[in-house]
Amino acid sequence: MKWDDDLIPLEEEAGRLRLRPLDIYQLVALEIPERGMVLEPPVPEKGLVMIYGARGTGKTQLACGVSYAVAAGTKILKWSAPKPRKVLHVDGEMAAADLRQRFEQIMAGTAVRPDPGMLNILAADLLELGIGNLTCPKIQAELDPWLEDVELLVLDNLSSLTAVIRDNDAESWNPVQHWLLSLRRRGISVVLIHHAGKNGEQRGTSRREDVLDTSISLRRPSDYTVLEGARFEIHFEKARALHGESVRPFEAKLEVRNGAADWAVRDIEDAELARVKAFTEDGYSVRDIADEMGLTKSKVQRIRDKIKEAG
Repeated sequence: MKWDDDLIPLEEEAGRLRLRPLDIYQLVALEIPERGMVLEPPVPEKGLVMIYGARGTGKTQLACGVSYAVAAGTKILKWSAPKPRKVLHVDGEMAAADLRQRFEQIMAGTAVRPDPGMLNILAADLLELGIGNLTCPKIQAELDPWLEDVELLVLDNLSSLTAVIRDNDAESWNPVQHWLLSLRRRGISVVLIHHAGKNGEQRGTSRREDVLDTSISLRRPSDYTVLEGARFEIHFEKARALHGESVRPFEAKLEVRNGAADWAVRDIEDAELARVKAFTEDGYSVRDIADEMGLTKSKVQRIRDKIKEAG
């Protein structure tokens, strides 16, 4: 052990300097820039965000759309990117041909293009050994050179990119959480794509949500059919510093025409009104509609009254 002139171990002195706390007046006097928005409202600068849903909900389509919107400085759903930012999109399991098709459909559906180098895609399917387990510091280090100047990292999905011993093991999540926090300190925002469990909540340990700024649940509408493809409701389960209209749930549906992707959005209330109207026209009773839609009978009746008032 090395010692300084005052007989204090140098390692201990270094620890004192590194972990020196600030007086409250020092803190408030610091010039700390306000956090801007990478994608408004769900993704702040230095933000950690999770988007989760059941298999086949449309998570990957949304993930690709988010990456493209941020890289191009454009819009997706009800969200907008104030300016273009460099993005690294990491896909852990999709066939490369399908992943390319997703982005081709996005590009065909908009006239806005990201500048070269702004949207970079790392596809496990194109790598002989895949990407590997991002809980491993060695794999994190291999990815690190490609994070230079990146402001948004999209990881699709946790199951394929972060193998753990048990999905609900809180301790096995620690290496990923430490890594995510280190990325935040570097100014990199991260969007995590994850699966929902049988109970509809994000699968595995709840510790995954502890450090998140935003947690978004994708839920299938009660009248959803598999023929519709990517159609889901967006619900904010956790929204640090967000409130009011910015976190109001809404419905989104991906429509692909002639190879071009376009998202149609509408408020949940409007969607519910349309469904109640259709069921009523088909002769369903209030009780039957409530059972079909998972609503209370009183809410169905209020919606029916609103439809009558509107003529």
